[in-house]
Amino acid sequence: MSTTLSKEYKERIVPELTKEFGYTTVMQVPKLEKIVINQGLGAATQDKKLIETAINEITAITGQKAVATLSKKDIAAFKLRKKMPVGVMVTLRKDRMYEFLERLVRVALPRIRDFKGIDSKLDGRGNYTLGITEQIIFPEINIDSVPKLQGMNITFVTSAKTDEEGFALLKKFGLPFKK
Repeated sequence: MSTTLSKEYKERIVPELTKEFGYTTVMQVPKLEKIVINQGLGAATQDKKLIETAINEITAITGQKAVATLSKKDIAAFKLRKKMPVGVMVTLRKDRMYEFLERLVRVALPRIRDFKGIDSKLDGRGNYTLGITEQIIFPEINIDSVPKLQGMNITFVTSAKTDEEGFALLKKFGLPFKK
């Protein structure tokens, strides 16, 4: 089953990028490799239920089981022990990745109040991380059952060599960057 965005990538985005950057082969065209959704939950050291709730929410949003991320060392000031759950993450690839991207661009982002576009700052290697302040912008989340509003980071990992190429790729996928 091929999603509409992966088809659009092959049929429209690849030729456009090839023309724009003068690639000689299709293999040079940058592609979206994976999307990583990450949610840091520092308060989880006090409340164990936060991790379970976050795993269920991220799993509902992405359609793929999320995993808890564990702390690497003890930090007494934060009442933190080694291997305590401190966050939740999931890595999406292939069809699930395109499906999630489509829902993010077409449904979730337009639901943000006073939305004017997202910042266009990439990391220097063509990857982009989008910070979202509330998980309730996703239609899969029932607002009444949310105990606490949580933010999350969504990282788009591309095979682009430069920020310029990565930006062009993500813009063609429909990410609403600020002008």
